[in-house]
Amino acid sequence: MSKKQSSIGAWLVAVVVVLAAVAAGVFIWRKATHEGVSAPASTASAPATAATASPSSEPAVKHPISQAAGEPSEAGSAPLPALEASDDGVAAALLRLAGTDELRGLLLSDQVIPRIVATVDALPRESVGTRILPLRTPKGAFLVEERDGRTVASPRNTERYVPYMRIVERADPQALVAWYARAYPLFQQAYQELGYPKGYFNDRLLVAIDDMLAAPVLPAPAALVQPKVFYQYADPNLQSLSAGQKLMLRVGPDNEAKLKARLRAIRAALTGTRLPAASASTAR
Repeated sequence: MSKKQSSIGAWLVAVVVVLAAVAAGVFIWRKATHEGVSAPASTASAPATAATASPSSEPAVKHPISQAAGEPSEAGSAPLPALEASDDGVAAALLRLAGTDELRGLLLSDQVIPRIVATVDALPRESVGTRILPLRTPKGAFLVEERDGRTVASPRNTERYVPYMRIVERADPQALVAWYARAYPLFQQAYQELGYPKGYFNDRLLVAIDDMLAAPVLPAPAALVQPKVFYQYADPNLQSLSAGQKLMLRVGPDNEAKLKARLRAIRAALTGTRLPAASASTAR
């Protein structure tokens, strides 16, 4: 994190952003010191670790999205588009689900699902490449202040997250997860194309959610150091946290509590979701 505009973004978890973005959400993710890694050449291959993962090492499906045992919703009756032709429809659906028009100015409208999938996959890792994020970065500069001889993040940084948190608070987790279940074949295809031909995206989403829910709650602002351009945590234990957990720390304790509440609601809905029969086929 630098004193210049160094935050790198938020993302839809309306899956999880779903993403805190699935969520009721939108997730706000801020750039850490060592997260100034070079951006990948394309969204689909963004996380280098994904492309080199061994398909045979993927675990068995733990959280399947199964066939619906009830009536499909009106929105679930239309056929899904091909993944490469899904941007307009997905963006329109997310704008409706957000509950506020503010998402329109934040959402990147190209490769929406591949961006969400790549971001979800990367959040439990050490860093997230800047070019895979589905949302634009928060405006303004990252601010620090001195307290008792320590450099800490300024509480004024929370002002930059206001539009993201409004989306988090207004979006309906149940409606969001219902849409995700309907569109799931597109997410699964994007995950396989990311480098996991035998992987199951919903399992990875639950891993990302559980990882963020496990983020520590700090009793006081953590000390920062600036060895080079970016700030990082002085405590090596905090600096070694995953990108998703550091995201939680950087949004401030109040926002962290709100995001975790939304993530818990999304997780509960995800584990009990039923996929409409019309969506059971592959995306193309």
